Amino acid sequence: MNRKLYVGNLSFRTEEQTLESLFGEVGPVESVRLMRDKSSGQSRGFAFVEMQTEDGAQAAIDRFNEQELEGRRLTVNEARPQPDYNSGQGAGAGAGGGRRREPRW
Repeated sequence: MNRKLYVGNLSFRTEEQTLESLFGEVGPVESVRLMRDKSSGQSRGFAFVEMQTEDGAQAAIDRFNEQELEGRRLTVNEARPQPDYNSGQGAGAGAGGGRRREPRW
């Protein structure tokens, strides 16, 4: 099992310290990364929490998935790996980001 967890359906008021404290109840937390909008700095409503052990990660899923936090029912599950956009697989991979290229006359 992966030690990195996806935590979704967060209140926009939830802070990193709140998540670190909550997940620390089931095991040692390695890191908390609350995803924020680049321009406004406001929370995007989800975070990634990395636990120090696989047992801690499983305990966090078992305990906190569907639990309410600040009026919202959390979604907690194993984070999926980020896609490798630079692998060269498929059309349009790499530079250009899959956009269709128009001929320049």
